[in-house]
Amino acid sequence: MATNLAIDPSLLERAVQVSGERTKKAAVTKALQEFIARREQRRVADLLGKLEWDPSFDYKAERSRGK
Repeated sequence: MATNLAIDPSLLERAVQVSGERTKKAAVTKALQEFIARREQRRVADLLGKLEWDPSFDYKAERSRGK
C-alpha cells in the first residue's frame, strides 16, 4: 500500500543512519516496528503489581508435570 507522508528530511536521514538500514523505507519500517514493540512492552510493564496471584499455585509441581 503506497502512502505519501511529509516527514522531516533531517529526521528521516538520521533514522537511516541510526538504523543501519539501506533505504528510507526500511528505516521507517524498522522505526515503526520498534515503536509498536516499545508501546506493547510498556502496557505489559504497567500490569506489574496489579495482577492478583493465587497463593495456592505450586509452580514447582507444574515444572515436573511437563516432563
